[in-house]
Amino acid sequence: MKSQTLSALASLASLASAELLWDGRFNDVETAEDIAEWSWENQVGPYQYYIHGPGPVTEYLELSPDHGNPADTSSAQGAKITLTDTAYWNGQNMRRTELIPNTQAAISSGKVFYHFSIRRGEENPPAAAREHQIAFFESHFTELKSGGPGHEDNQLRWLVGGQDQWETAWEADVWHNIAYEIDFSGGSVGLWHSTGADPLEQVVAPVSASAQSNGQDWHVGVLELPVNGEPDDVEDLFFSGVYIEDGEITTDVSGPA
Repeated sequence: MKSQTLSALASLASLASAELLWDGRFNDVETAEDIAEWSWENQVGPYQYYIHGPGPVTEYLELSPDHGNPADTSSAQGAKITLTDTAYWNGQNMRRTELIPNTQAAISSGKVFYHFSIRRGEENPPAAAREHQIAFFESHFTELKSGGPGHEDNQLRWLVGGQDQWETAWEADVWHNIAYEIDFSGGSVGLWHSTGADPLEQVVAPVSASAQSNGQDWHVGVLELPVNGEPDDVEDLFFSGVYIEDGEITTDVSGPA
């Protein structure tokens, strides 16, 4: 009982000392069509939406309470991000469906924490034969990956500068709660992780990284590299609890209210 009380107090202290910089938890939008209202001429809402195939937004993105982590009580809903056989952006040979924060907040300076939860399902899983780059920056100084040549093992991996730093089994219907601890001033990045409703724990202490961003290049979604002869099957990834904070990290999966 004493340890539970101390854990609760630590969680409350974390919530009190953290500052929410940007909130991407899909609480301010009802449907995917709301996100699709964003354009370069009409920059509204929490996300930029332009990296996707030529189909309607509902082909690549679906918002629903059913898509969120049940332990994330601060999120009204989560997102299903889908790759279909049309999910090719700008004539590229890579399938991509990605959202980018639409904010002027200082999300790329000082020490900040990029939070999100992610899962895959039994249905429409990411193909093990293809490399998936997930929740990445344009320079790929840190990111998650799954699949691809040499990694057809259903592992979820975390990389810094293209080098594997950590991995865990990526089983269907298990929520993985992630926070990138990024020090843009000091040039380092660390990783916090938990599953389900468990509080985040630091699994990799900060390591040196070429941490740089213009605040408009964090990709919430997935980029898939092609493999000759592999069919373009439908693939789904689910995101919940997406936000960015500074100060002390919030370890409670529900995040700041």
